[in-house]
Amino acid sequence: MKLFDWLTGYKPAPHGVDRQSAAALRNDLLTINRKTAPFVIRDGRPEGVDLVAEWKIVDAHWYELFAKAGLQRVFKVLLKFDAANCDVRAVDQEWSVEWRAGIPTLALSADAFRGRKWEKSFDVAFAFKEDLSYGKVYEYRFNTSEIKTPLVDAAHRAGWGWRGVAFGKL
Repeated sequence: MKLFDWLTGYKPAPHGVDRQSAAALRNDLLTINRKTAPFVIRDGRPEGVDLVAEWKIVDAHWYELFAKAGLQRVFKVLLKFDAANCDVRAVDQEWSVEWRAGIPTLALSADAFRGRKWEKSFDVAFAFKEDLSYGKVYEYRFNTSEIKTPLVDAAHRAGWGWRGVAFGKL
């Protein structure tokens, strides 16, 4: 491990794990998807990458929760497979979100972010409900590692390394 690997997010391929093909890696990453997760992993061809992992901000089940929580950012991880170096190259992106009548409208912020990001936030709200009982109305948490950890683990199971990219070409 090099001196600044922790800063860039480089995690080399684990020793003793057979390297799988890029197609097998892609399949393993896509199997992380589940209905109960607040994120989705999808094809990244429209963005010019192999895969994209992002919050389900426009999913009908999730956007009400995100709107109540006042979420003002969308977090994405763009993934590109570097078969020559046996690495998954990843860049984080953050976009601003405007809420109009409870529906999310994505807008690029002047302070949009690209690079490597760590963030953890949470919120819980208690109030009177429609049946006049008092209790938890919603609970919200945002943790970038909730998306990244399963991605890194899948890459390592496939014998690939993980390289965060802040500058330069993905």
